[in-house]
Amino acid sequence: MTTVCKAVTDFLTQCRQLVGDNYVLTDSADMAMYLADHRKRFTGAALAVVKPANTAELASLVSLCLKYRIPVVPQGGNTGLVLGSVPDQTGSAIVLSLSRMNRVRAVDAINNTMTVEAGCILQHVQQAADQANRLFPLSLASEGSCTIGGNLSTNAGGTAVLHYGNTRELCLGLEVVTPQGEIWSGLRGLRKDNTGYDLRDLYIGAEGTLGIITAAVVKLFPKPVSQLTALMAVSSIDQALTLLTLARSGSKAALLTAFELISAFSLELVAKHFPGKKVPFQGTTPYYVLLEFSSQESDEVSALALQALMENALEQDIIEDAVIATSLTEAKALWHLREAISSAQAAEGKNIKHDISIPISCIGEFITITDALMQQHFPDCRMVTFGHLGDGNLHYNVSAPPHIPVDLFLAQQAAVNRVVHDSVANFNGSISAEHGIGTLKRDEITRYKSPVELQLMRTIKQALDPHHIMNPGKVL
Repeated sequence: MTTVCKAVTDFLTQCRQLVGDNYVLTDSADMAMYLADHRKRFTGAALAVVKPANTAELASLVSLCLKYRIPVVPQGGNTGLVLGSVPDQTGSAIVLSLSRMNRVRAVDAINNTMTVEAGCILQHVQQAADQANRLFPLSLASEGSCTIGGNLSTNAGGTAVLHYGNTRELCLGLEVVTPQGEIWSGLRGLRKDNTGYDLRDLYIGAEGTLGIITAAVVKLFPKPVSQLTALMAVSSIDQALTLLTLARSGSKAALLTAFELISAFSLELVAKHFPGKKVPFQGTTPYYVLLEFSSQESDEVSALALQALMENALEQDIIEDAVIATSLTEAKALWHLREAISSAQAAEGKNIKHDISIPISCIGEFITITDALMQQHFPDCRMVTFGHLGDGNLHYNVSAPPHIPVDLFLAQQAAVNRVVHDSVANFNGSISAEHGIGTLKRDEITRYKSPVELQLMRTIKQALDPHHIMNPGKVL
């Protein structure tokens, strides 16, 4: 037996001693679901998948990895889209799954906080808040399988960012295992704490490259008394932006908590692949807006705000048509149209995704210019444009032309990305709004970040993880 093989054998033996035989997976069939990315386009390799039960076990595992110089790939729900939570194909790393670390540790209804472990499914966090008569507002299409640790590692956004903010704004404190296997306990539910460098914000959005988030204190909010949803048809992006301004300037008693842009083609795909999801309009306009008003007072307050908005928008020819949900069932049906877009596009065939952000005032111009560039360079490509218009985050996705084999079109992904990302840069935008960088966009950011910014990032990485065992090859 070679020295290398013996070291690996000794390492895995000690992993089993730490967490138990059942939680160190080495069989290829057992590991398969942890090694493939969410879209099933890439499969990595690993020495093992290891599943600690608590922070102490995880810290001991990281110490062991440091001793043997074994790279660590932290993984939550593995729902990411940029290859950030899967290992490369060298087989030299372990996947460190946080799926067993899924407890709600504490709920403080007076402080409006909840302490949760990183492996908690987002939907379970929402349900725990609801049971305490509170709201945890982060909402994503993948909320039934993504975890709060993954949400924090990519600073996820979702549909409620307009009022509540990204995951960063929803987090007050963290518990983190460092690359040295030490535990930083920063689980303080404080809204004011100016005692030095903000380590919390350093780890949020770092995609596990600086340390592993094991628990968090998240903010809770009073549950809205009412939430009313409407779908409105608009003739242009500019009209949608005018509607956004009007909605924001309306009733102060009702909060605008969601404002989603949906292209007509996006809804066409939903109707095509999910016949049970009915689009509630005859004919089409180029774009639709799905919006939501919430109120802490009454249903009447939300209804009056939405009714006033619709009447003003119709009088000013801002909208072409509108449907207001009159029941929870109808509201869910409208939201399902939005949530089904990604699945519908996947059913249509493999596609090229872009998670971008643009200054809100420039979104109309960006789409007009970039759509034209896409048709110039990739004739008949089909744009599936939707996203969080209220905060400038677009999912600017591209499906292949009907007459071109999908794999042939996907071979042009780098060229497609160049057109889109260069246009984003021209508008002072970002090529990753809420999905992270991972491996997929690692080389792309070198085109759009300054040498100074990149060097600062590398300096932080080198200082905290000098042996580069934390999610290597991701972000930088």
